[in-house]
Amino acid sequence: MPKMKSHRGAAKRFTKTGTGKVMRRKANLRHILTKKSSDRKRKLGQSTEAAKADSRRIKQMVPTL
Repeated sequence: MPKMKSHRGAAKRFTKTGTGKVMRRKANLRHILTKKSSDRKRKLGQSTEAAKADSRRIKQMVPTL
């Protein structure tokens, strides 16, 4: 049987916590940052938990996660 390969794009974007939750980065921190407040930019820099509906699909794409 061939090796199981993970979806490399998903593997680079998501991490798993010790309890098994899938974590993701927040959007909107790439450009047009001058109009965003410091508080908003700071909160966008923190990672957050992926939606439960997406977590199952992410775990299928990255079985080693």
